[in-house]
Amino acid sequence: MRESAWADLDRFVENAMKCWGVPGLAVGVVHGDDVILLKGYGTRELGANAPVTCDTQFMICSLTKSITAAGLALLVDEQRLDWDTKVREILPEFQLRDANATEEITVSDLLTHRSGLPAHDRIWSPPGHRSRQQMVDALRYLEPSCRLRESFQYSNLSYLVAGMLAERLSGQSWEQFTTQRLLSPLGFTSFGFSTAELESAADRAFPHQWERGGVYRAKLWPMHATPAGGINASAADMARWVRFLLSRGRADGRQLVAQAAIDAMMTPHISAGDSEFAEIGKIRYGYGLTCEHYRGDVTVSHTGSQPGWGALMTMMPAHRIGVVVLTNRDPSPVRELIAYAVFDQLRSLAPLDWFEVFRARRQAALNKEEAEERAGTPMNRSDSPLEEPPENLIGEYEHPAYGRISIVRGASAMHWSWRGLRGVLVSRAQNSFQLKEGGEARYPSGIVISFDKNAEARIDAVRSPLEPAVADIIFQRRAAGGMQ
Repeated sequence: MRESAWADLDRFVENAMKCWGVPGLAVGVVHGDDVILLKGYGTRELGANAPVTCDTQFMICSLTKSITAAGLALLVDEQRLDWDTKVREILPEFQLRDANATEEITVSDLLTHRSGLPAHDRIWSPPGHRSRQQMVDALRYLEPSCRLRESFQYSNLSYLVAGMLAERLSGQSWEQFTTQRLLSPLGFTSFGFSTAELESAADRAFPHQWERGGVYRAKLWPMHATPAGGINASAADMARWVRFLLSRGRADGRQLVAQAAIDAMMTPHISAGDSEFAEIGKIRYGYGLTCEHYRGDVTVSHTGSQPGWGALMTMMPAHRIGVVVLTNRDPSPVRELIAYAVFDQLRSLAPLDWFEVFRARRQAALNKEEAEERAGTPMNRSDSPLEEPPENLIGEYEHPAYGRISIVRGASAMHWSWRGLRGVLVSRAQNSFQLKEGGEARYPSGIVISFDKNAEARIDAVRSPLEPAVADIIFQRRAAGGMQ
């Protein structure tokens, strides 16, 4: 690219950051075997002066999935498993609620999100810690929403299981295996696998979120399903990753992973819907990579999203062009805007005004939100009103996968706690309550619960729509003095 084109890109990035309130980001661009751009913009933390550099660590979120898939590609290359190997051949304790899916699900099914399970993200996403084995053991209690291989349903839990496969076959932790077999040979230098490691890094970004009042410094939430989205890395390191994928598994002149295995990652295996933009078209999913088009060229990519973070990695394999964008703000179109601008420039395409497209969409969303606030949202009333004194709600309610909700009486309100989250119970209707979190909320829109009665007209359960693709999750009341 010409120097003037880089200057134009700088202005474009800075304008996009200003428009969407992104404090800082880092960009890496690969063309052929070369990293042709590696640059940080803005600051690591709102209100501070420390600049983002190409070595600043961000949470890369679900960009991690391509790394987990490549780890299994290594094992496929070594003939220690196959894409069609059944999960129970490696993890005999693995069990889903659906008996057929338990026996038949394969490595390929995990990596393409076609297990039959919807996300069920809230069994891992609150801060309460669970080991990977505990989360795998909990899968048998989760309700599927369709049959095995019937539909694409994005699942972090599937990639958690994929990480466990690598652990069981290698005899190492997933972190050790990934570091020794992939990241170290590729020359990664600024990376980690936990929020604790990110907090200890000398050059690291801080998460930021947006609300109607603007952008604010947010809490750093842990990501315990690490093989699905828990890696921290820099733009410099992720440019190395993009170059590795574009070179079809080569690193420093040697074939680290077989070309056929990398090609399998980039091959569409299941339909994942349609983009709203004709320039993108149909969306399919490979192994840890989304398969689309951009203005006629095949692309493979992945986005990454966590509270306070937004990332994108996208490539045109036929032209060996790749872009990575890491931001320290919850997902915004800035990551796509930058990637599309680079693609247009390197492919010598007349640029499209994506900036105005996304800005108009944002304004429409804000207008809708304001209209809904003015109109007010009616409360969801119950068909069977609950008229109970507060003390009848007190107790512990448990689900074998989603954990335990405790409700106690406080000095002036009823209080709840659930796997590290806590707050007060706010009445919405006679049997419907919102679990309003204290401090900075993990779930700002709140969690809604209602109480069920048994045949004796006593409260015996709490229900909540924690996974919208299936029936309400029911937490059964534990008997006083019952077993933990």
